[in-house]
Amino acid sequence: MFWKRKGKKKDGGDGDSGAASSTVTTGAAADEEPEAAPDTAEGAARKADDRDGEAPEKPGAAAEAKDEPAEDAADKGEPGTAEGTPSAGTAVDDEAEAADKAEDGTAEPAGADDDGKADAADAADADDDGGVAAAGSDDEADDGVGDPADDDSGEEAVAPEPDVPGTGKVDAEGVQRVRTAGVLTADDEEFDVVSSTWIIDADKEGVIVIDPANDAAAILEAIGDREVYLVACTNGYNTHISAAIEVAARDEAPIALHRRELRAWRRVHGAEHRPDLEIEGGGSLSAGDLEVDILPIPGTSAGSVAYYISERGVVFTGDSLRAGELGTVGGAYIDYTRQLHSIGEVVLSLPPDTRVLPDSGPETTVEAESKNFDSWVAAD
Repeated sequence: MFWKRKGKKKDGGDGDSGAASSTVTTGAAADEEPEAAPDTAEGAARKADDRDGEAPEKPGAAAEAKDEPAEDAADKGEPGTAEGTPSAGTAVDDEAEAADKAEDGTAEPAGADDDGKADAADAADADDDGGVAAAGSDDEADDGVGDPADDDSGEEAVAPEPDVPGTGKVDAEGVQRVRTAGVLTADDEEFDVVSSTWIIDADKEGVIVIDPANDAAAILEAIGDREVYLVACTNGYNTHISAAIEVAARDEAPIALHRRELRAWRRVHGAEHRPDLEIEGGGSLSAGDLEVDILPIPGTSAGSVAYYISERGVVFTGDSLRAGELGTVGGAYIDYTRQLHSIGEVVLSLPPDTRVLPDSGPETTVEAESKNFDSWVAAD
């Protein structure tokens, strides 16, 4: 499926005369469990595989989602596209809307089927609107991006930047971090957080924005006069999507979100403002000169994804993987075993020097986190 629009001139005129074009493409894909364990932790990943579904959840975890039967059926549909185009994701969303109406006492007589129930179960993974905190750490003390894994170099390590709102500089790979303050609500509790939004140069004229949170004005200020080609969210918690509509609206950019996160989206933005691209793991997005692979990593939410840009050597993991730990939501694991499996077989199978850019804390690398995997398996 394709979503295409012309880039705009900087003076606000029509982009048909010499302006760069931006094409956002979603490849047909289904969220399937990966087959191969990562080379960096092969034995541990297989161990996690054997125990998947048997091991108890991490103490203090939220309720585990029981959505697999209906999810498997739903995953066989085509990925959604720009609003107005029928898709399997749209059908799932319609059923979820019916479920929401039922909760409000306004349900329509038709549409209550097993898929709708499964969607409601999916929503249990993402009912609470929130994301996770973010802070910067860097090799270059002023850009908010760095690699804490290189402790063996003999050089003095750079201390992490304060966990406070602020905007880093664009690094050598064209990546910039914006930290914004917000509030995460999870299990009827509120947590003050600082969330990371990532801005990536897609070409000389425009950018991709990942997880726009909390403060749209600060994000747009960091973007400046560059055009927003695409807004992509790793899941539906509010600190990953709260600024998405305002950031996308400036340049009429499409918003991408996994279709299992639509109910969580509606809790923040309502049913009238839908994401333009209802994506699935295993597909891809194209914007400017970049191809972005969509990696399915359910665990913190049923529709959690990572965005991998191979030519830049970076993967954006949201709240699923942070430096030295599997990510939590409000300090709790939603589905620890599933999250462990996702990270071990999907993210840790990427090249070892791939930079891992999370929604919270310093960046890390696939190599560094592969060394931690055995301890995560032991804790399962």
